[in-house]
Amino acid sequence: MKLKGIVYKCPDNIDTDVIIPAKYLNTSDPNFLAQHCLEPLVEQLNKKISAGDIIVAGKNFGCGSSREHAPLAIKSAGVKCVVAESFARIFFRNAINIGLPVVELKDATKYFDFGDEIEVDLTDGVVRNISKNKEYKTQPFPEFLQSLVSSGGLVEFVKKSLRG
Repeated sequence: MKLKGIVYKCPDNIDTDVIIPAKYLNTSDPNFLAQHCLEPLVEQLNKKISAGDIIVAGKNFGCGSSREHAPLAIKSAGVKCVVAESFARIFFRNAINIGLPVVELKDATKYFDFGDEIEVDLTDGVVRNISKNKEYKTQPFPEFLQSLVSSGGLVEFVKKSLRG
């Protein structure tokens, strides 16, 4: 399972209030949440997240509250994957549960710049910086988690399992 995209780079300690500000939590509409994904960073980074991006982040990505809105906003914005130096555990679990691949890669922010084209190979555990012709080894995604992601998340995985 390979995912290609353009790097949207985030610093350390991006919390769930930055991913989706609390003022937008009166709905679970994925399209609405996507419009406001990482909104507080837009002014700081001068770039809005786009469909096809892959977020590359520093340490402790997704810290803060346990809201499921955060990974949902990211996935609904069309982000293919999040590669970070580390994740808050609850964010990691919520992301997997909705089918958003998340990959830990030590020193990720040192290897990638905004706009780099990268490929994340979940099966082999390799993240390639196509723009710089470099590759970095990470943990392969277990087959079960690949099935969850390709099914669209835990709920869809269970529905498919029950049907067949």
